[in-house]
Amino acid sequence: MLIPLKDNNPSRSYPVVNITLLFANVVVFLYQLALPPYDQKLFILSNATIPARIPAFLDGHMGFEAAFLPLITSMFLHSGFLHLAGNMLFLWIFGDNVEDVFGHLPYLFFYLTCGLGAGLLHVLFNLGSTIPALGASGAISGVMGAYMVLFPRERILTLVFIFVVPIPAVFILGYWFLLQFLAGIDALGTSAKGGVAVWAHVGGFLLGVLLTQLVRRR
Repeated sequence: MLIPLKDNNPSRSYPVVNITLLFANVVVFLYQLALPPYDQKLFILSNATIPARIPAFLDGHMGFEAAFLPLITSMFLHSGFLHLAGNMLFLWIFGDNVEDVFGHLPYLFFYLTCGLGAGLLHVLFNLGSTIPALGASGAISGVMGAYMVLFPRERILTLVFIFVVPIPAVFILGYWFLLQFLAGIDALGTSAKGGVAVWAHVGGFLLGVLLTQLVRRR
């Protein structure tokens, strides 16, 4: 069990976008909880990514907005407190430094692009699925990929069973990505069981690495 807790990499500027994204996710989750059970279900079905809606749109059976807008709105939905807490922990640890490098508005564009790409890859691997996919982890995977490129040697304080150990970012994030990739390979040929599938994590991470490499070359 490896759980990143914090890094020792202070940002040079206030991470206003990262803080805003954290706040937005928490507010949306609290709004979900405040809804009656039936309305909460409708809210999730309306705003989560449902892969089967994309082929339905291509066949002319569904509007563009209903099929594609949830690729964005689903990034701000979570299935429970632990789902939210885990995602926000990773965003808190890695997002501020990535925003520092990209700049505020480019970071927001980067975050949303990674989330969108992650959602599309999930759809590609689950075209016939009617199970809602939700969560910020696809976008946050992109942030983690960017952090690994930008700060590979930065130490991440990580809970390893009962010990807190400083581990270089390239190892902890590379290990996390390998687990996601292997889980994705293992799941090939099976349908998604709900939530954001591992291929969304893989897609978001790789897109984050690619975009960051392009930014560095510029």
